[in-house]
Amino acid sequence: MARAAAPSDAPRVTPWILAVLALLVAQTLLAPTIRYLLAGPGLGERLRLALGPRDVQPSLSPVGARAERALANLHEALPVFLTVALLHVALRTASPSASHGAVGFLVARVLYVPAYLSGVPGLRSALWFASWIGLATMLLALRA
Repeated sequence: MARAAAPSDAPRVTPWILAVLALLVAQTLLAPTIRYLLAGPGLGERLRLALGPRDVQPSLSPVGARAERALANLHEALPVFLTVALLHVALRTASPSASHGAVGFLVARVLYVPAYLSGVPGLRSALWFASWIGLATMLLALRA
């Protein structure tokens, strides 16, 4: 069982939870921005598409498709991160390993987006793996 921490020590992962949620907001806005503002012949037409009812969506560019897949991947990893992070908050653990794992997850996920959008072979996969190492570190810190 995790050691009980003093109240001032307990929320070590809380700032990282908020940062990961901010990343979610940014990535959620990125995909439609790429879809609508980089599509179409002129800025007026692109804005009309973006601000309209979106009955007709422009086709995705390869970069736009990558942005949507990166967001879908974050949607898969986010519940795991939030579960483990909130366990640390609920159990009031104050493990530096938990905080380091959360930072590792966040940094890897932030770098994952431009790596995915750029299409550099292997880089996206390496950063995906690094984010899961951060999650594993957080999980192992629950046992400390």
